[in-house]
Amino acid sequence: MKVLVIGSGGREHAIVKQFKKAPSVEQVYVAPGNEGMKNDATIVPIAQSSFDELINFAISEGIALTFVGPEQPLTEGIVDAFEEAGLRAFGPRKDAAQIEGSKAFAKDLMKKYNIPTAAYATFSQVDPAVAYIKENGAPIVIKADGLAAGKGVVVAMTEAEAIEAVEDMIGNQRFGDSSSSVVIEEFLDGEEFSFMSFVHAGQIYPMVIAQDHKRAFDGDQGPNTGGMGAYSPVPQIPQSVIDEAFETVVKPTVAAMDSEGTPFTGILYAGLILTKNGPKVIEFNARFGDPEAQVVLQRMESDFGLFMNALLASAPFELKWSDQAVLGVVIASEGYPVAVENGHKLPDLSAIEEKYEIFHAGTKADGDGFVGNGGRVLLITATGDQLQEAQEKVYDSINKEQWDHFFYRKDIGWRTFNNVK
Repeated sequence: MKVLVIGSGGREHAIVKQFKKAPSVEQVYVAPGNEGMKNDATIVPIAQSSFDELINFAISEGIALTFVGPEQPLTEGIVDAFEEAGLRAFGPRKDAAQIEGSKAFAKDLMKKYNIPTAAYATFSQVDPAVAYIKENGAPIVIKADGLAAGKGVVVAMTEAEAIEAVEDMIGNQRFGDSSSSVVIEEFLDGEEFSFMSFVHAGQIYPMVIAQDHKRAFDGDQGPNTGGMGAYSPVPQIPQSVIDEAFETVVKPTVAAMDSEGTPFTGILYAGLILTKNGPKVIEFNARFGDPEAQVVLQRMESDFGLFMNALLASAPFELKWSDQAVLGVVIASEGYPVAVENGHKLPDLSAIEEKYEIFHAGTKADGDGFVGNGGRVLLITATGDQLQEAQEKVYDSINKEQWDHFFYRKDIGWRTFNNVK
């Protein structure tokens, strides 16, 4: 079958690669894609927001399945538009995508259905938000209610930092309409992990878990980013906790969305934290995490095309996962996530590509190579029997190159080696 992937980042490159290696898939298209994907898919220069153009392309090319990668078109109703045109698109409809599009919607849903999460309150004015912060103290978490490209969360370790975040988001409209209201949450302490599931018509196929590193610099220092690296499995999270999270978070959330009249189809991403009282939800997303998708999908051994067909037909399917470990490191442009410098030449990637997987996110072709064209530029992964082996491999390959005007964390996976002896 022919498949169309919507999006242009590293997550979409991972989805493209997964479809490309599936024997059931004849051809993969990506719109708008990026030039680093040209060896894995046919690039279609249509913006992810141009629904009519994308629909016309899918009809004219006989696309059997469209897989929507990013959150923005999902929250704008791309799946609704495709379905109205009689086309199959994988992802939540607009009303179900609210689980990511509105933090307040997600928190209210969890409260109503007793899904474990942090205590919270929602504010659209600065003064009552500041009063709440002073009443509850720090550390405390401030979240823009709407989409903010993974940057709308401040984990404030002091009251002053929390108040500054509120004034910036609500008062200065830091993220436009997305921060016209904020959710202020209790700070939860514990080990974080990402638990994603394929969902359709009440069926849930849980994936293997991953852990990503959000802070820009080594030792989890610096500002929050979209993610600087990830790995799977996560040995410090026992299977019993994953099973508990499935029963107390994933299943009840899917059932709750059905009960609310907003049934969920797509990737349900549960960002979880293992507290002393068990796993709790930090956030939900309505799509694959990035960079978690790049490490988790590599562990999938089943034919992705056959699986997607079975899922959407509500047919049984045994989804198989590798026991091997995958660890990935993001190469980012200098200045990310604040002021990104674009246009700098990347080193020759051919030596790395011979052994490891490279996922292009913010790159642009330049002669026979690439230049940086975004904040997170590449993600490079290695596979090993153990995480430490995967970590050693990937850093060995990266450290052999010169990354002038780029940077990367040198400690992806450190929490595992700190916790598991």
